[in-house]
Amino acid sequence: MTTLLQVHFAFEGPFGKEMAEALQGLAESINQEPGFISKIWTESQEQKEAGGIYLFEDQASAKAYLEMHSARLKQFGVEQVHAKFFEVNEALSKINHGL
Repeated sequence: MTTLLQVHFAFEGPFGKEMAEALQGLAESINQEPGFISKIWTESQEQKEAGGIYLFEDQASAKAYLEMHSARLKQFGVEQVHAKFFEVNEALSKINHGL
């Protein structure tokens, strides 16, 4: 079943255009992750947070990605990653152009 992964963490920047330029390679690499469907990047300069909303083909792929991504973020100095998993109701999501 399609799984949504919601992730956020403390982030000091960069934000906006600078973030897009700095993280383009990372964004491109995410497309190669097993089971990956899509990601919406999230950021709040005011709250000093960043993260994303991901769709994966299944929960196993989402969990594997979170484990790898959390370890990568730790190498960048991120101490705590907040994450939630949700099953996607595909029938209702299609009505609202979600899938």
